Amino acid sequence: MCKTGLFWFNNDLRVHDNPALLEASLNCDRLICLFCYDTFWDKPTGFNANPLGDKRRQFLLESLNDLQHTLGARGQQLIVMKGDPVAIISELLSKYHVNHVYRSYHVGVYENRQWQHLRADFPRVQFDSYWTHSLFQQQQLPFELTSLPDTFSQFRKIVESLPIDKPVQMPKTLAVPVSELHEDTLPLPTYRNSQDHFTGGEKAAIEHMEAYFSSDYPAQYKLLRNDLDHWSHSTKFSAWLANGALSVKRLLQQLRQFEKTHTANESTYWIFFELLWREYFQWYAFRYRHKLFRPQGLGKKKITCCFYPERYQKWAHGNTPYPLVNALMKQLNETGYMSNRGRQIVASCFINELELDWRFGAAYFEQQLIDYDVAANWGNWQYIAGVGADPRGGRHFNIEKQQRQYDPQQTFIQKWKGQVTAPRLDSVDAADWPIMPYKRD
Repeated sequence: MCKTGLFWFNNDLRVHDNPALLEASLNCDRLICLFCYDTFWDKPTGFNANPLGDKRRQFLLESLNDLQHTLGARGQQLIVMKGDPVAIISELLSKYHVNHVYRSYHVGVYENRQWQHLRADFPRVQFDSYWTHSLFQQQQLPFELTSLPDTFSQFRKIVESLPIDKPVQMPKTLAVPVSELHEDTLPLPTYRNSQDHFTGGEKAAIEHMEAYFSSDYPAQYKLLRNDLDHWSHSTKFSAWLANGALSVKRLLQQLRQFEKTHTANESTYWIFFELLWREYFQWYAFRYRHKLFRPQGLGKKKITCCFYPERYQKWAHGNTPYPLVNALMKQLNETGYMSNRGRQIVASCFINELELDWRFGAAYFEQQLIDYDVAANWGNWQYIAGVGADPRGGRHFNIEKQQRQYDPQQTFIQKWKGQVTAPRLDSVDAADWPIMPYKRD
């Protein structure tokens, strides 16, 4: 009997170092390589934002175009369908008598709910998941997931010396596609070469990685990483890591090679340190699941705040009384990217100065960021809000001090037009009542 498999691409939009795709190809006679464009991504959530904004949508479609070409070079084809993934996959499983479904593990609650629906509806089909988005597999962790360390520092001390698997080698040809599906794939738009530094796909990811490690910047990373605007002053791997166009193990392999052939210093260690932060948030999200989205996070005490629509809009559009925050938000809206330092500053402002529900800020980042990753984004917002993996109870950045330290000449503010045009924060209160100047008769 011919074995037909389905590989569901999601957060692993690459062929290199993809053990899930390798297993699917080795064990199936025919293989459907599928990506589902979920219509949920284009609908507003309860947090006043869409899950997928224009910048990340373009980056995603570029990544899919690249994946289509890469699979084609290995005798496969990428089928892209738009709709409800559960409905799409259910139809394919029945129509093509699929025996086996493969995917990479995803730490998102929404994505895992879809997977469990499919498993329940098709008990005779085998469903397998593989760890391709992290440095470690779950069974390699020296603790049970329920005993995940409460802080990153504890986690780092336990795992940083553990051996990490090498990237897997992929064959030159993959299992043959189901040819009848060729007509059903969604045509992908093509984009002209733009001035944007971020181009989706594993080809661009590997080119960027090789260019970065061919420079001296890795040896200076710790000194330069807080720069608000310079392209090469931080690694910029996050966008390709987020949708899996770049393997984190392949990246670590390249870092270790740089340390052997160039130099190993505090800066190169700090790149590894940041990868461990990313790793911690992956397991944090997988461990706490829906708690990632609760207002109180991991705690029991609910936060107390109002939702000021005017404050939210001013923050989102870069029109607050804080020039640095304005410049950072305008940079985000125009480019789909913001430095890690910038993200901390605007998140602290959102939570502390504007006194808004942190989840609305996290959702806006989800919409706008090219490098959105559910674990890193929501985990970091919880960290700043003091409802997550932080024993010190959150972070409150002094915005004026941050400006003096990171933009003393206001070069960044001027470039992104962050100058204050509306010095007054509120013209209405939280209930949308106008705030009128008080006059004594």
